[in-house]
Amino acid sequence: MCGIAGMWQHRGGDADVLCERVQRMARTLHHRGPDDAGQWSDPAVGIALGFRRLSILDLSPTGHQPMSSGDGRYVVVYNGEIYNFQDLRAELEQRGVAFRGTSDTEVFLEACSCWGPEATIPRLWGMFAIALWDRKERTLLLARDRLGKKPLYYWQDGNTFLFGSELKALRAHPSFSAEIDRDALAAYLRFGYVPMPLCIYRNAHKLPQGCMAVVRAGQAPEIRPYWEARQVARDGLARRFDLSDVEATDQLDTLLRDAVARRMIADVPLGAMLSGGFDSSTVVALMQAQSTRPVRTFTIGFHEAAYNEAKAAKEVARHLGTDHTELYVTPKEAQDVIPRLPTLYDEPFADSSQIPTFLVSALARQHVTVALSGDGGDELFGGYTRYQWADGIWRRARWIPARVRGWTARAIRAWSPQRWDSLYDAVEWLVPRRVRQTMPGDKAHKLAELLTADQPDALYHRLVSLWKSPCDLVVGGQEPASVLLDPAVRELAPDFTERMMLFDLVTYLPDDILVKVDRASMGVSLEARCPLLDHRVVEWVWRLPLHFKRRDGQGKWLLRQVLSRYVPAELVERPKMGFGVPIDAWLRGPLREWAEELLDERRMREQGLLRPEPIRAAWAEHLSGRRNEQYRLWAVLMLQAWLRAWPA
Repeated sequence: MCGIAGMWQHRGGDADVLCERVQRMARTLHHRGPDDAGQWSDPAVGIALGFRRLSILDLSPTGHQPMSSGDGRYVVVYNGEIYNFQDLRAELEQRGVAFRGTSDTEVFLEACSCWGPEATIPRLWGMFAIALWDRKERTLLLARDRLGKKPLYYWQDGNTFLFGSELKALRAHPSFSAEIDRDALAAYLRFGYVPMPLCIYRNAHKLPQGCMAVVRAGQAPEIRPYWEARQVARDGLARRFDLSDVEATDQLDTLLRDAVARRMIADVPLGAMLSGGFDSSTVVALMQAQSTRPVRTFTIGFHEAAYNEAKAAKEVARHLGTDHTELYVTPKEAQDVIPRLPTLYDEPFADSSQIPTFLVSALARQHVTVALSGDGGDELFGGYTRYQWADGIWRRARWIPARVRGWTARAIRAWSPQRWDSLYDAVEWLVPRRVRQTMPGDKAHKLAELLTADQPDALYHRLVSLWKSPCDLVVGGQEPASVLLDPAVRELAPDFTERMMLFDLVTYLPDDILVKVDRASMGVSLEARCPLLDHRVVEWVWRLPLHFKRRDGQGKWLLRQVLSRYVPAELVERPKMGFGVPIDAWLRGPLREWAEELLDERRMREQGLLRPEPIRAAWAEHLSGRRNEQYRLWAVLMLQAWLRAWPA
């Protein structure tokens, strides 16, 4: 795992200037690669590549980057892991290729020399962001893995093309212009993240997942997809499996075992993040089943019961026999992470689970360099509560007159979330354990938001939106079109639940979940690997009929069957909690002064980006306790904190 950066001045450049600038860019990525650094340039064409290394495979100098192919044609800087590199190496050795070292980087380069880059990249299994310079054709090829686990930004203006693992590397170049893209800002305030290919800065972009970009002198990048989630869904829905429950469980068990085993290959200490939920417990169970020693597992706990998963994780760890480490975090320790967030996340980013994700990453990094995680299970196996909620609400509410739904929504909002929580606590003993809810008051108010939707996709759009009319907040902003309202997706996936899962696979997963995990883990120089997001697993799961994912009112049915072979159901069966912190209470208490400063009306007017009136109104509602506005306010607060940390 590493950090990459580079620049191309199409008219050539001075060697010393090129090296100094690319070193400055790469230096900003020290946290992604503290073990080694390197740079390469060709002043005749103005290209320079920079690299920071976190040594995982081939710790010797033969793994150093930038690396050139044996024939001298290609030079690469590459961030990530290729999990089938040993298979590719064996195939290349049969063709007579001789290797200098044991790194996957060298395998990639020699594969490019043998098969060509555009034929090689679709053959890679793994997570990666690649920048490959072709000295013969004088072209730069950028590539990103299928699911978007590893980030890759680029910026172009006139004669200068920049790229890097994080935006801070681009900002370090003197030509970079940090002008806010107000349309991207509007999208951020809706979703809490800036969706691909947008970037918070004008002329900057994220390379979409599953894509290559060919860059030629003086031309815009030519972006070509080599793997598309939409096509995977289309093919899977057209070729459904006809499997028994046992056959499906056996096949998934085998597939996941291989995905986990490939991600356990490392020349440094390795462990896993364990929350005690189905996803991480499955990953750890399959790790332990294939390990000759106890797997290192890590969990953080909170003293607030509604947010604490440490007890469940400890029980799973004890059953599996892992070497388990847990750390209970105080509110003060969690809040101390907040000042670091704007520099960890180069763009505004408002998923507050970024805080516990950083804390568990920091805990793991004290003991290991690589950690496996369970990310991806919800999107693939229908685990999010919103899938059941949205589908159930739409099937029932669409028959109710709009006026009646409006009255019902207003009646729900008449009670604060706290009053709904109190009512639920009084009757919870009547609710079956498997369908009990956490934070019921918040969910009741969310239900009120959904009741007035006139189409199922509009209902889902509201469900994942923070500010419902972000253009009312952003001065001069025009919200870009969203894939969530694309009628072509409706035709591709007619079933509403499967359509929501596809939406999450192409938006929420790469733009929120994987961004959160990458920045939090790499912020402490920890490599995080996600076996459930092996592309072979994704392709296989999309061929499953829906009843293998959602059954008897629960998600992840098939994943539960696999896990039950290793862990008793009673250790993991509990209400879904997520991975959060009590931001709502913190904003009314210890974070109130900090928030007041950032939400100051004069500050917002002077910035000229946001209209303060709706923000101040939401702040007053939150402080009063009448509504929980933590999600909308956190988006604004993270924006304001980011603007303070990264002034234009």
